[in-house]
Amino acid sequence: REWTMETSIVFLLCISVFPGFSQGRVVREDETGFAECNVFFPGQVPPEGFTEPFHVKICQQYNKEPRFATLYSTKDKIPLYSAFKFTKPAQSEEENWLVEPQIDDPENDLHEMVHEADIGGTVANLGANQALTSDYVGSGYDRGLLNPSLLNEEDFQVATYTLTNAVPLSPALSKSWHRDIGKVVEQALIPHCSKTDHLYLLAGAIPSSIQVKGKVSVPESLWLAACCDAPEGWSLGLVKKINDENSLADLTVRELEKQLLPGVHLFKGTCGEDKQGQEKREAVLQVVSQIRSGEQVGASNSQETKDSGWVRRVAGIIATPFIKLLELLIYIFVELVKFVFYFLWLVVKRVVGTILGGVCSLWNGMVSYLKAVSMVLISIPYDVGRVIINIILGFLQIVQDVVSLTYRILSIPVGFILHLAAFPYHSICAIPSVLKEVASGIGGTFSLVIDATAAVLHGFYYLAAHIVRRFVPKGSSDD
Repeated sequence: REWTMETSIVFLLCISVFPGFSQGRVVREDETGFAECNVFFPGQVPPEGFTEPFHVKICQQYNKEPRFATLYSTKDKIPLYSAFKFTKPAQSEEENWLVEPQIDDPENDLHEMVHEADIGGTVANLGANQALTSDYVGSGYDRGLLNPSLLNEEDFQVATYTLTNAVPLSPALSKSWHRDIGKVVEQALIPHCSKTDHLYLLAGAIPSSIQVKGKVSVPESLWLAACCDAPEGWSLGLVKKINDENSLADLTVRELEKQLLPGVHLFKGTCGEDKQGQEKREAVLQVVSQIRSGEQVGASNSQETKDSGWVRRVAGIIATPFIKLLELLIYIFVELVKFVFYFLWLVVKRVVGTILGGVCSLWNGMVSYLKAVSMVLISIPYDVGRVIINIILGFLQIVQDVVSLTYRILSIPVGFILHLAAFPYHSICAIPSVLKEVASGIGGTFSLVIDATAAVLHGFYYLAAHIVRRFVPKGSSDD
């Protein structure tokens, strides 16, 4: 579920109802501090400038005691920083990962951080706003702790194994980060802070655009900010690039803040670099430089240690050319071995490729030949059956033609005989009709003669009457 403004309001209301948790407490973003966890910040003032709505402040508690503080990004699903103090190195490490139910489901009944393995289906939308162990499985990344467990003891160490304190790191980078931070804290920071309980540490990560399984952001770099809030106090910053596990650059806190969000202030007071003991800071940076170069330093500030450091530095300067030459020879030897193996690999690859290509061609030819032979063998019964069927059909056609011809031959005399037998019947039956027609013809002829004679007589009568009227004088009407 997307973290919207409405979700944030519900989240804040739920926090106001449930003010504390036995193992972890989520604090509103707009509060001035982390409540019980303000003790992990100099002057009890947390960093300023992290004001995005997806920035969630968490007071990480265990057994009802605050252990460290975390600013978590529900957008990137990684912590932006964890604030803690050095207690003492733990004797053993036991990984039992925890999750924060309230980040994903503010309305659930679990008002504390719980072990991920025991959470079951009691939290709605689990993993919507925080990373889970499943997001790391098979990704090639370890759950790298910002607050390293090796700098904590007992309950403090257990509390560090929460996924709200972890960022995706490669195994080598996670190992080098914890190693370098452990050495810096134990060998450089603790010995040069007059009041150990006034040494405040911020370990953070800068998110990148790369994400694990499209969900958890991989850090662009890791950083550590240290503040010794004591007389002759000092502060410094360290940055480790993700693409170089051996890098460890030192810089001022102001320079570190410029690499974070605009307007960010990590420390206030004397740790804001307005008043600092430069001599102490230089001593710390010297030890950090030795740690970065791989040298081992002790925890004492005695002159003997300093002299030993100078001797080692001079010996290092003298031995550096020989070491570099040895490294060059080793590099050349390794490259030659790699070249020979690469050449042999190419030769073997070509030979094996040629053999496999010939075998494949031979196999394809055999398959094509067997396929053609099989098709021919399969077509033989089909062709034979088709020929037999054609022969049978031809024979039936011949029989049909013979029967038809026989029928036509036999039908000729039968018809003639039938017509011949029917002739007398038709001739006798025609005599009355003929006599009737003859009689009708004679009667008609006689009638025609009578009609003609009458017509001639009438004509003569008419002609005689006409002549008489023309030439005889008219008499009386009686005449």
